[in-house]
Amino acid sequence: MKGQIMKIAVTSQNRKTITEHAGKCRKFWIYDVEKGVVSGKRLVEVSIEQSLHASHHQLAEPLAGINTLITGGMGPGLFERLMQSGILPVVTMEEDPDAAVSAMLGNRLERLPVPRGGHCHERGHFSHGAR
Repeated sequence: MKGQIMKIAVTSQNRKTITEHAGKCRKFWIYDVEKGVVSGKRLVEVSIEQSLHASHHQLAEPLAGINTLITGGMGPGLFERLMQSGILPVVTMEEDPDAAVSAMLGNRLERLPVPRGGHCHERGHFSHGAR
């Protein structure tokens, strides 16, 4: 894994704090991490059609290659989709993106549970069992 860069995305619609609804968020801080240290940080924005809520089959190009998604909240459908894609979904009460990434890298970030079941705040947006 020499030279391997880990990418952590943090939902931040207002560019200052961690956004609570990951699925609707369109702005993300992307942190590049090398050898456990942040080596870069940039803001990316996706279109509404590329939001995690709207793009069920693949991540938007600016989010491709992320290893972890830190957010203030997400539904169980998105949580499972990220897990199946090999992305670690992390829900936290921490509001500061830099502090959350630092705590994550130090294994100190307090994680919140994701509610189980098929309920989402927007009706009918997650398909359960339908293939």
